[in-house]
Amino acid sequence: MWNGILNLYKPRGFTSQDAVSKARGIFGQKKAGHTGTLDPEAEGVLPICLGKATKACGLLTDWTKTYETAMHLGIVTDTQDMTGTVLQASPVTVSEQEIREIAASFVGEIKQVPPMYSAKKIGGKKLYELAREGKTVERQPRDITIYSLDVLEVDSPIVRMRITCSKGTYIRTICHDIGRKAGCGAAMESLLRTRVGMFSVSDAITFDKLQEAKDEGRLSGCLSPVDSIFENLPKASFCKESEKAARNGNPLPFSSIPDINLSGLPAGEDQIRLYGPDGSFYGIYQADRRRNMARPVQIFKDLA
Repeated sequence: MWNGILNLYKPRGFTSQDAVSKARGIFGQKKAGHTGTLDPEAEGVLPICLGKATKACGLLTDWTKTYETAMHLGIVTDTQDMTGTVLQASPVTVSEQEIREIAASFVGEIKQVPPMYSAKKIGGKKLYELAREGKTVERQPRDITIYSLDVLEVDSPIVRMRITCSKGTYIRTICHDIGRKAGCGAAMESLLRTRVGMFSVSDAITFDKLQEAKDEGRLSGCLSPVDSIFENLPKASFCKESEKAARNGNPLPFSSIPDINLSGLPAGEDQIRLYGPDGSFYGIYQADRRRNMARPVQIFKDLA
């Protein structure tokens, strides 16, 4: 079984699940999942977890993401992008300086109402399913963070932007809301995800290259090891005497982890990546300073 993270370049026209299914076929295994949905018309970085790495999917949804988008001023659609039905077309009189100032006003912690054409569920049903039935329901605004929003180019009516944001951010809605604030409306014309956490578009592999690697027996080189995605966490190893307890998934006393070092870590940020005496990665542990123990958060080592 293949275990690791694939930095896939998802092409336009694929749903995230389509991409996972195709990756499953290439690797020849069922155990695979993605770490966050990318719209069908969007392209770019889509990390896919394979094998034991699927246990990390839920831990990676908080990763910061970066996008490059083209916003079309003067157009409002029902989907907030250019694939939808045009609801309004307006002349664009806003200046480049005004657009830059409006865009800058979105940086920081803001509230965003999820679009109707989205996979968010309300009452057990996805919003886009309700939208296709011609229904509109009330959506509660959600807290998101825009870490940076850079206007790269203004060639009216097209504005190109680079946005770094928290999970749960809809770039279509950012475009829509900028257009509303500008008084002329706007819709997203294209979207490229250039980064998800440690994974960059410059290192992402296309399906064609992935198939080529399979044909040449190089698939293993396309995967990042599971522990590489936790390199921001302190590394420690437990002693051989604690191997049985570790394999049983038990908490481990600090005394059995001689190289544990929590100095300099802010309170509440006490997670470590723990390895066995043979150097194999066991998993992510939470250090309990009060009880001087490390408790498993997620085990990636086979326990038997």
